[in-house]
Amino acid sequence: MTCRKLALLAALLPGLVWASGPRVEMQTNLGSIVVELEAEKAPKTVANFLSYVDEGSYNNSLFHRVIPGFVAQGGGYNSSFTPLPTHTPVENESTNGLSNRRGTLAMARMSDPNSATRQFYFNLNDNASLDATVQPGYTVFGTVVSGMEVLEKIADEPTSVDPKLRASDVPNNPIIISKVTRLN
Repeated sequence: MTCRKLALLAALLPGLVWASGPRVEMQTNLGSIVVELEAEKAPKTVANFLSYVDEGSYNNSLFHRVIPGFVAQGGGYNSSFTPLPTHTPVENESTNGLSNRRGTLAMARMSDPNSATRQFYFNLNDNASLDATVQPGYTVFGTVVSGMEVLEKIADEPTSVDPKLRASDVPNNPIIISKVTRLN
């Protein structure tokens, strides 16, 4: 191998070693959260999430469920608590080796493991009980790279039962996701 080829390889190698997944920025009324997505480990889930991002479908949605020390869930309702349109559910990828640890992003779903559509949640604590074991878990597909302090602010917001949603843990003051955009 010539010196020129070695120099070219050396110049390219750091970029390959430090390559990262797609990043998105989620702007909320409490600050911004930047998430790196795990496209290699959860390709279908990341593609699903990015399809909503690219459509602008998460813009002006809410965090509608916040349980301090557990999760902050959003993306499914507008400010009137009207459910937002969904795509076809995505296949569960919870056996991808990623764990529901503090600062990770995962897909919310119903009891059917393959029912995740648009709702997501951030883990506010290590939640291994949500990982796949004998039963399918909840698919983790991203990690917060900046903005954990914003998630802590979200977790500190008072919540109550909302009769319209027939749900508890609804923030008393709306936590609005004003815009979600790709950064790379």
